[in-house]
Amino acid sequence: MSEHQAESQETLEIEDINEVLRIRREKLKNLRSNSNAYPNGFKRHDYLADIDNNYQHQSKEALAELNKSVVVAGRIMTKRIMGKASFVHIQDMTGKLQVYINQNQLAEGVYDNFKTWDIGDIIGVTGVVFKTKTGELSISANTIEMLTKSLRPLPDKYHGLQDQEVKYRQRYLDLIVNEKTRQTFKTRSQMITFIRDFLTQHDFVEVETPMMQVLPGGAAARPFVTHHNALDMPLYLRVAPELYLKRLVVGGLERVFEINRNFRNEGVSTRHNPEFTMLEYYQAYADYIDAMNMVEELLKSCVEKLTGSKHLNYGTHVLDFEKKFERITVIDSILKYNSDITKEDLQDRTRAAKIAQKLGLTIHDNYGLGKIIMEIFDSTVEEKLIQPTFVTQYPTEVSPLSRPSDENDFFVDRSEFYCAGRELANLFSELNDPDDQAEKFRKQMKDKDAGDLEAMPYDEDYITALEYGLPPTAGVGIGIDRLAMLLTDSMSIREVILFPHMRGKHE
Repeated sequence: MSEHQAESQETLEIEDINEVLRIRREKLKNLRSNSNAYPNGFKRHDYLADIDNNYQHQSKEALAELNKSVVVAGRIMTKRIMGKASFVHIQDMTGKLQVYINQNQLAEGVYDNFKTWDIGDIIGVTGVVFKTKTGELSISANTIEMLTKSLRPLPDKYHGLQDQEVKYRQRYLDLIVNEKTRQTFKTRSQMITFIRDFLTQHDFVEVETPMMQVLPGGAAARPFVTHHNALDMPLYLRVAPELYLKRLVVGGLERVFEINRNFRNEGVSTRHNPEFTMLEYYQAYADYIDAMNMVEELLKSCVEKLTGSKHLNYGTHVLDFEKKFERITVIDSILKYNSDITKEDLQDRTRAAKIAQKLGLTIHDNYGLGKIIMEIFDSTVEEKLIQPTFVTQYPTEVSPLSRPSDENDFFVDRSEFYCAGRELANLFSELNDPDDQAEKFRKQMKDKDAGDLEAMPYDEDYITALEYGLPPTAGVGIGIDRLAMLLTDSMSIREVILFPHMRGKHE
């Protein structure tokens, strides 16, 4: 197979990858014999997007008079050889730009070497900004230099990288060829920066808490277990930072937040990844109503800042972040979306259990009324909460760290934020009564002994901290990955996690 035939295969569909690799390795061998194949002395001065933004509006004549010199670097994405002159498009982290390469403008032998370079190679270019006859902003190269030889061909430029599993397993390849992927992760980064700045401006202090914990607490979830060899003791990857953050509030850091990873030993789905990013923050002398107000302000500001609009397109929905978010109780939401259920049905365990069973839900003997109500909510309400909505008054039974309501201790002062049919945030008035918290820990231990793998252990040190005094406090947890899905119109959590969990290739 000739070199020309191999390159033709690269632009269509590669049928013999081994032959292409052989040819490219032969080219690398020639590079090594003549020079340093991986030089490290080239210094880029300019980004492609900056050049485009600064000079796109100028005329050919103005650019010719300006004679602006630039030094750029990037990956070859397209290549057209036309005798003694050629065009390539190179791509850096900011965008793409065309480079015009004329044999007469280069040192002797450089153009002949260039013709052997491949799509995917990384090059350095010095040249002058100009516009072609067709008006395309370009760089006329004075020097070109091979910086990194690409040994593997990129996917076909017309079909791109279509295989979802390959996109997730080889994210580096996905980022090279898919502009939408690059933009998704830029948006995610901008979102996190915005959240961090927002909280800092509201006098919150960013902190870091342990990833490996002696006791897994702060959420009802099955933990990952590891082992500390030197101390010969088990440790748990954290399921939530909550109990550590509230210890800090006890210590006088009255407004704290952390953006970091949680690890939960659970299944994988379009909304779940075993390793995920959470924002949690705690504010002393506030309650869950204050928390709802701040979360609404945060989300509205974030959407407008990142999208330039107060309305967000997500799938087939247009989400309204301009009007005040709806607030509705768990009970009222069930009644709203289930015309055949009455308020009285949800006040009696037997009647509620019959409704759940009719819905095909599994109800265990140890489920109290509150747990059954939440099973009905999850089954019949959650996916219908499309527009931004706070759901309030959760049953105490499913909220072991929340403060009971003063009006009715069957419920706690808790809210969850829903949008596009999924939960994005959890908000609480925190439980600061050490005796009540100790009793709820004991209840969790009984559930654990009964086989509940997600029940929390008894955390004696946390109870000790509460005995020193936790001021009235509001707590908030926001799923960073799910919020990123919303802001980037992504249907799967894997699209917004750079390296999502994947099964082994041979499983």
